[in-house]
Amino acid sequence: MTPRIDGLQYANWSEKIFRQLRQGGVDAVHVTITYHETFRETVLNIEAWNRWFECFPTLIFQGRTAADVARARATRRTAIFFGSQNPSCMEDDIGLVEVLHTLGLRFMQLTYNNQSLLATGCYEAEDSGLTRMGRAVVSEMNRVGLVVDMSHSGERSTLDAIAHSTRPIAITHANPATWHPALRNKSDKVLRELSASGGILGFSLYPHHLKGGSHCTAQEFCQMIARTADLIGIGALAIGTDLCQDQPDSVVEWMRSGRWTKAIDFGEGSAESPGFPPMPQWFQNNCHFGAIESGLHDFGMSGSEVAAIMGGNWLDFFSRSFTFESVKQERAAE
Repeated sequence: MTPRIDGLQYANWSEKIFRQLRQGGVDAVHVTITYHETFRETVLNIEAWNRWFECFPTLIFQGRTAADVARARATRRTAIFFGSQNPSCMEDDIGLVEVLHTLGLRFMQLTYNNQSLLATGCYEAEDSGLTRMGRAVVSEMNRVGLVVDMSHSGERSTLDAIAHSTRPIAITHANPATWHPALRNKSDKVLRELSASGGILGFSLYPHHLKGGSHCTAQEFCQMIARTADLIGIGALAIGTDLCQDQPDSVVEWMRSGRWTKAIDFGEGSAESPGFPPMPQWFQNNCHFGAIESGLHDFGMSGSEVAAIMGGNWLDFFSRSFTFESVKQERAAE
């Protein structure tokens, strides 16, 4: 059977959520382990995950390769793949890219809304594209097998990353801007270039990315996926829920403001509604992936197409993305 994979979550992790992953049949999930943290602070977050792996070995384990998804299915556990939503964890040291990959990081966003040393975030007025350091870091990420994630990046920077990267990139959690014009959602031009280059889009369930916000229905969400399939094909489509289950509002403030401002940045929220918006009633936690699957069937998608979107495409992307280039070269020489 095809696995069920979620391309992005940032939950307030607990035994309850780990058990819900199993109840929902989630075989693998890319989890955000760091936002604005430095390298050393990121290591401390990895230590915390190591303790969870020790405490709940029958529920979760750390994923490093695509083969770990099959291992998760065989042992009825969930493989946890680490990711960063900002390049803060590599500080200004390109050598830390390989170190972070060795520690298990498999995804890294080049920006989180703002301009970074690498690229421009989607909240900046001007997008200058990949920087000189950004091009060098993308090449290094390609070499070691660390996925370039442009979920929070501006249009030009995203197109630059697609063009410069020698491996397909990911937009792990966003939706088409033509469906809902949030700053974080992506233009049809970006989506076409992403698909043509072998990249992948994870559809987001974060209410600020949805038409109708928290009131978006499962039918509307699945119709959006079906329309995107018509635009760019099934092969580039996946799920990246952006589920932030059980997180306090103080966490969304950290996500948006970090240490870069003394003021409160409301991001996609507002002063009247500053915290996490409620999730749609039909998708509250990891037990509810079946609502997406059945909704896609209702729009006439075949079993193989639904399976691809629910996890098959992520699995193929993992197999193409996580291998260290030197390992590929050694195998080619044998």
